[in-house]
Amino acid sequence: MKRLVAISVALFAATLVSFAVIAQQGPPQSGQGRPPGGGMRTGIEPMAMDDRSGFTQIFDGKTLKGWDGNPDAWRVENETIVGESTAEKPLKANTFIIYRGSQPGDFELKLEYRINSTNSGVQYRSAELPEVGKWVLKGYQADIDFNNQYTGQLYEERGRGFLAMRGQVTQITPGKKQIIANLRSGDDLKAAIKNNDWNTLHIIARGNRLTHILNGHLMAEVIDDDPAGRAMGGLIGFQMHTGPPMKVEYKNIWLKHL
Repeated sequence: MKRLVAISVALFAATLVSFAVIAQQGPPQSGQGRPPGGGMRTGIEPMAMDDRSGFTQIFDGKTLKGWDGNPDAWRVENETIVGESTAEKPLKANTFIIYRGSQPGDFELKLEYRINSTNSGVQYRSAELPEVGKWVLKGYQADIDFNNQYTGQLYEERGRGFLAMRGQVTQITPGKKQIIANLRSGDDLKAAIKNNDWNTLHIIARGNRLTHILNGHLMAEVIDDDPAGRAMGGLIGFQMHTGPPMKVEYKNIWLKHL
C-alpha cells in the first residue's frame, strides 16, 4: 500500500510540474494546440485574395500589348480591358480577345471582372477556329453571365458543353459525365457573386484537374479523364457574347505557370 501511495504522489507531482512548464511557455502558438473557442489548429492559413506570389501581370493597364481582338469591340479604359457592344454595333457572333503571350498548360490565373448584361467567360486551354471566323475560340470556359445563372461553372465552348455546373465536382470520361461530389448548392454559391460589381476569379489548371474559385469560394471542379476530348494546354481569352448591348470589364490579370 505504501508503495502505491508513493507512486500516486510522484505522478501527481509530475503533473504539477507539467502544468507549471505549460504556464511558463504561454498559450499555444499559431498552428499548435487548440485555438480559443475549441477546435484543433491545423496550421493551414487562408490565402489572401490579392496574394500573387509567383504570378506575372499579363495586362499592363495601358495598352492591349500581347492581346489580340476585334478593335471595334475591345479597348483599354481606366486600366481595364473593356469589351462593349451597342445597339448600333451589335455582335453577329461570339468574339474573343486572345492573350498571345503564351499557351499555358498547368497554370493559375487570377483576375477581376465586372459585367452589366448578357454573357461572357474566361477561355483557357483553348484553340482558334479560323474556319469559323477571326477571334473565335473553342475550349474550356469559366462561365460568366449577368444574371449569374451559370457564373462559376465549367463550360466547354464549341465542344462537350456543360462539364460541371456551379456546386459540382465532376469526372468526365469518354462519352460520360458524372457528378462525384456536391459542394454547396448552386443557389448558396450564387449569393457569393456580386451583381454588376467587381468579382475575383481564380482558375487552377493542373494536369487533368480544373478548378474554378470565385470570390474565395470553390464554384466547380472537373477531373477530365477523356483523353480524346480534353486539352492539356492552349490559349487564354475573354468572351463577348451575342445578344442585347453589353459591357464586360477585366482588370488585375495575373498568370502563374506551374
